[in-house]
Amino acid sequence: MPLRVLLGLLIVLQGFAQQPIKVNVNEVIVPVTVTDDKGKFVSNLEQKDFQIFDQGKEQKISFFTRERNQPVVVGFLMDLSQNSRTQWKNWENAAEEMVVQMLPDDKPEVKKRFAGYLIGYSNEAELMVDTTNDPQPLLEKLRKVKPGGGAALYDAIYMACTNRKLVQGEPVEPRRIIIIIGDGNDNHSSKTLDQVLELAQRNLVTIYGVSTIYSGFTSEGTESLRRLAEETGGRVEYPLANPYKDVAGFLSQPRDEGNYAIQPGTGGYAAAVATAIFGSINNVVGEVTTQYILRYTPDAAAQDSSKVQRSLEVRVALPGVKVRARKGYYPFPVQ
Repeated sequence: MPLRVLLGLLIVLQGFAQQPIKVNVNEVIVPVTVTDDKGKFVSNLEQKDFQIFDQGKEQKISFFTRERNQPVVVGFLMDLSQNSRTQWKNWENAAEEMVVQMLPDDKPEVKKRFAGYLIGYSNEAELMVDTTNDPQPLLEKLRKVKPGGGAALYDAIYMACTNRKLVQGEPVEPRRIIIIIGDGNDNHSSKTLDQVLELAQRNLVTIYGVSTIYSGFTSEGTESLRRLAEETGGRVEYPLANPYKDVAGFLSQPRDEGNYAIQPGTGGYAAAVATAIFGSINNVVGEVTTQYILRYTPDAAAQDSSKVQRSLEVRVALPGVKVRARKGYYPFPVQ
């Protein structure tokens, strides 16, 4: 083969090798979590076990994977409002643990597949650390911030979707995740819940929450946090709903001041709270890294709809399992 032809072929092949991951502009990407009746992840399913319905019409799945540790970009959204002050050290430690688990500094082969950024919100939302593979800047910033003021949660979500450095391949590979550590309250945002929920869905973001609400207390933001998570395919953990439920002796020793074997302010109570919080962190991290990824291109019947938002349902043909996936999507080209 002439040298000139060979060089030309090499240039063409090099060009193909540098092309980013692409999907059909009409393709819909659906992360799915499946758990059994005890809440444990079901991780051995095959493509044949899944069905996807778009506008109530079953679709053909074009791509399926259950590979663990799939690349993700994680936005850590920290509630720095006055409401976080009481257990702030626990929440700071929990966020640090989540960063360490999601961006492992001691595993170079895994580290490059994950990226994260940090947004803190009180009276305003602030991008404290932009997208990076290095956990150290996030850890250092978390150790310096202190809570106080109001809560601009919706503005923080808007910032996560619009004002940060992107990683090549988003939102296909890596996928986009937001983890909110807070109570869901918002009293300082310029954006609304409906606005940021639509924005998150359009940007293929899955939202998780670790609620800071105590057992027996209510919050105006509880329903908002739940809605943000469930409608994007995530869920909310409630570590303080009953942090001492597994503590031996609880409710077994009646006392005049209340039926508590562990008193607030003691080492036993603090240990129970910390254990519950870290259990919730592990649940969220475990779910993010064990999701199934399905993709499909809506058929003509599904696309023949005037609705701006289309309904989406994923089913698994097994008894006693719970399936979590986003409930709808907005058809638009993937950028």
